[in-house]
Amino acid sequence: MNAIELINVRKNFGPTEIIRGVDLAIVEGEKHAIIGPNGAGKSTLYNLITARLDVSSGEIRLNDEVVSGLTPYQINRKGLSRSFQVTNIFPGMSVFENVRCGLLWSMGYRYSFWHNVDKLDHVNDRAIEMLELIGLRSRAEVPAGVLTYAEQRALEIGITAVGGASVIILDEPTAGMSRYESEQAIDLIERVSKGKTLMMVEHDMSVVFGLADRISVLVYGEVIATGKPDEIRGNPAVREAYLGEEADDVASR
Repeated sequence: MNAIELINVRKNFGPTEIIRGVDLAIVEGEKHAIIGPNGAGKSTLYNLITARLDVSSGEIRLNDEVVSGLTPYQINRKGLSRSFQVTNIFPGMSVFENVRCGLLWSMGYRYSFWHNVDKLDHVNDRAIEMLELIGLRSRAEVPAGVLTYAEQRALEIGITAVGGASVIILDEPTAGMSRYESEQAIDLIERVSKGKTLMMVEHDMSVVFGLADRISVLVYGEVIATGKPDEIRGNPAVREAYLGEEADDVASR
């Protein structure tokens, strides 16, 4: 089954067409990367999938259910969670509290203002498990705002993954990171996305080729190619439009 499917999706801003008839199918359980030059429409495409923008025409499906036309929170509750290019955390709350907030709805605590969360042992235990998974157990009581940039990105990825969503969307998860931090991020993403469907936009080709099962290339609002990493690396149209020498650099590592 396809976890995410886009059928002839288009997005106009006034007379300008930004997404031009995208057809895309992401198979359940796969790690799928979207790449392309700046201005290709990658962020717009993500915002359409997560309902931050409305489609002009076409259809978006999540786990074989039409979700175009729903609100972002409705799509989230149907099993899709995303991160953003700009880190979104609660800086004044502890790292532990940030992760616990991401857990509450999926564990049945919704508008339960009468519960004392400090006494919800199974929720707190699960939050600690996630902190172990993302490597922030020792930072549990630290205010999230004082974490390093890489730690904040790890925290946001953890919050994205902890809520029980079957589909995780990451928007440039390694942007601004050093080579070492990117390598750590790859390992983190593999851990938190195990057993889930992963879709990500990423500019670092070493991350893309090291992590993705399949890659789609978006250029001027159109998908010009989809395939396995080796197929994309050797695709003449992709090399001309985007990869160029970068494909050779990645292949030589």
